[in-house]
Parts: sequence; C-alpha cells; structure tokens
Amino acid sequence: MAHRDVAVVIHEGVQALDVAGPLDVFAAANDFLMPADHYRCFVVGKDGAPVRSSNGMRIVADLGFDDACRPFHTVLVAGGPSMPDRGPDPLLSEWLREWGSRAERYGSICNGTFALGHAGLLDGRTVTTHWLASARLAAGFPRARVEPDRIHVRDDRLVSSAGVTAGIDLALALVAEDHGAATSLACAKALVVMAQRQGGQSQFSPLLLRVADGASPLGRVQAYVMEHLSEAFPVERLAQIAGVSLRSVARLFAQGLGTTPHDFIESIRIDQARNLLEASDTAIKVVAFECGFGNPDLMRSAFQRRLGVTPVQYRERFRAS
Repeated sequence: MAHRDVAVVIHEGVQALDVAGPLDVFAAANDFLMPADHYRCFVVGKDGAPVRSSNGMRIVADLGFDDACRPFHTVLVAGGPSMPDRGPDPLLSEWLREWGSRAERYGSICNGTFALGHAGLLDGRTVTTHWLASARLAAGFPRARVEPDRIHVRDDRLVSSAGVTAGIDLALALVAEDHGAATSLACAKALVVMAQRQGGQSQFSPLLLRVADGASPLGRVQAYVMEHLSEAFPVERLAQIAGVSLRSVARLFAQGLGTTPHDFIESIRIDQARNLLEASDTAIKVVAFECGFGNPDLMRSAFQRRLGVTPVQYRERFRAS
C-alpha cells in the first residue's frame, strides 16, 4: 500500500464539524496503520487566508487552490449552514472539475453536495445530504438522484453523507473500505462514536415530523394511524377518520406535512419496523404483519426503495447488541 492523500475543502461559513470529524477519523486510523499506509490530510481552500466557520472558529487551509493542482486519493467538500443559499463559486467549481473529479473518490459532507452540483458533478448520480436541504438539492439539480434519508451513499467514485456528524460515519466507511472493518471499528472505539450507522440506516425517525393538533382532522388521522398500524388505510378510511371528503385527504397531508398520505403511512410503518428489527428477535413475517405491510415481500420492497437494504440486511447491520 501507499499513502492516501486526503483533501478536505473549506470555504467561508463552513461547518467546523464537517471538517474536523472526518479528519479526526483519518488521524485515528493512522494510529492503527503502518507508517507507509498513513493518510496524509490537507485542508484546501481558496487561498491561504483564514475562513470563519459557522460557529465562529477560524480555520486556515494548508493549501490554496493554486497549490493543490495535483491528484488526491480522496477529496471531500465540507458543508455549512449557508451553503444552500449560495450561488456557484467559480474558483471552487473550477478546482473541483479539474482536480476533485480526478481523485480515486470524491464527494461531500452534509450540504457540501451543493458545491458538487454547481461544478456539474452530480448529473446522473445518486447522492444524499442533510435532510433539511434534500428538497432544495433535488430542485436545484434535477439530474441528480437525491436520497433524503440515507446516512451516506456511494455511487461509483462519488461519495456523499448526511448532515454534520454523518461525515464521521462516511469517513469510518472509507477507512473500512481501505483497511478493513476491524481498523474502522478500532477508530470508532478510539473516538467513542457509534460504529453502527452505515449507509442504509435512516437519518432520522419519521415520528419526529411535525405532529398536528390532536383535535384537527390531520391530528386525528396521525394519532389513529400510529395506534392502529396493522390496519389497512385506503383513502376512504382516512377520510372517515379525519371527517373530511375524499378529495380533501391529499390536500390535508400536503398542506399539513408536505407529503402524501401513502408516504406518511409507509414512513411510519418503516420506522416501527426498524425499531422492532433493531431491538427484538421478532420474526420478519411477524414484523411485517404488526407494522401493516401485510406480508414480508411488501415490507422488503419498501425497505429497498426507502433505505437501500432489505429488512434482513437492516437487522444484520443495526441489531442492538
């Protein structure tokens, strides 16, 4: 093996954890590797001037774009709270197209995906980002396939992660890819971080979505669905529970939750199934019935479509010890 040079790209308003998290993972990995196999990490920015991170910390780049005109093994663009609101940065876009895309693997942490999009590197690719920014990313770069509920995603040489601390999960996955799962686990233990969150795990629980006033039509539907998940919920049944017309059901969910009735119910069912798969030995077919999927095949299809893994794979990866 040989040194793997890693470039983490920063900018004004960068999220400090997007930078420090992955760098700490690669530094921890070096403690378990032979010197010849070490990661050599560089912070790359527009020039040598310090940038102010979103928490006020100043970060100084090791290399400006003019000094970093060479291939790296891994290039990661860090995100920041203001990233979705920015337009293209011509110098950053040019460097990413010229040198970032030449890396053996390149990508983003959190909403650093927007910089990749402005550079034209997301077309036809599957990516993830912070769940709060996923809709804007999909709208701004319609030729990308945005997975809004994934911890991290790899599409050929392109890698991307969800928000903030998910950059640590991505870096641990890259270490496992380079040096094996045992080295990655050792890094996670050294950093005292969770070593379970892999690419197919959900970013957040759909139960954390806004809950409507319990006395409102939508609130009544939400409460009933959550308490009677094994039942079937055709539109007629939802309308009956809400006390509204059939034509009003879709509008109720669109205005109140920004989703469709089908997607809401499926999200709740997947969330409950995830909890059972992680925390119990309940048989797959029983989980499917209790969560309202009807049969294991329908649950498997929903898991693969939403999380990119089957229920069996999910249990193997995320089963609580």
